Amino acid sequence: MMVELQGYGRLHYEWIAGPEQRPVLVFLHEGLGCTAMWKAFPQQLCAMTGCPGLVYDRLGYGLSDPLVKPRSVLYLHETTLVELPAVLDPLLQGRPYIVIGHSDGGSIALLHGATQPAGLLGIITEAAHVFVEDVTLDGIRTALQAWDAGKLRGLERYHGDKTSTIFHAWADTWLTPSFAQWNIEGVLASIACPVLALQGEGDQYGTAAQLESIAARAPRALPHMLPDCGHTPHLENPEATLAAMSAFIARLHGA
Repeated sequence: MMVELQGYGRLHYEWIAGPEQRPVLVFLHEGLGCTAMWKAFPQQLCAMTGCPGLVYDRLGYGLSDPLVKPRSVLYLHETTLVELPAVLDPLLQGRPYIVIGHSDGGSIALLHGATQPAGLLGIITEAAHVFVEDVTLDGIRTALQAWDAGKLRGLERYHGDKTSTIFHAWADTWLTPSFAQWNIEGVLASIACPVLALQGEGDQYGTAAQLESIAARAPRALPHMLPDCGHTPHLENPEATLAAMSAFIARLHGA
């Protein structure tokens, strides 16, 4: 199914069925991700919590339309303020919801929370960034080398002929010298809802300082370091990730 992003194109989304009285779990994928790359995790979490779910591909990703302009260093803010409401407003129609964001999606989730939207019950982040670290840039340089060596062509299965464009939109933006100053720590104090901040102990794109910053600045944040996983806890250690998320959602909804 598609929803229109006025002036930009169409965005692909998928619904996971669930009771109307339960909050909708909204999944925001990583910087090279899409709906399909979540694998079965959204369905598993919705089944555990009894909640419906909404998963969508951001512009340029997966089955959504291609990017229509070069990405700026403020792309995460632009996605938060323009694209996300264009999805949530017509599809949720005021229903309560919980945002679950991975990596770039986690940063978008935090920025979204800082706007204090009506209906937002809580936020779950996985490997979210709130400032730029050397380890993050080193990880992206490694990914760029892998791309140049042809080792990441498997992404074409998910993004098709948009793959090169979206890969370089991600890597080149993060490696732009001015992006080193990107920082959203200042808005975390404006997040009114509870936040569960998750990170894998072996995250190759960020240190525990990301988690510590969220915990120190978001008033109702609960940090949780997950063992035996790196940057993608929901795929590398799904049992621990599902347990942490489902317990948090149960507390939010009083179930």
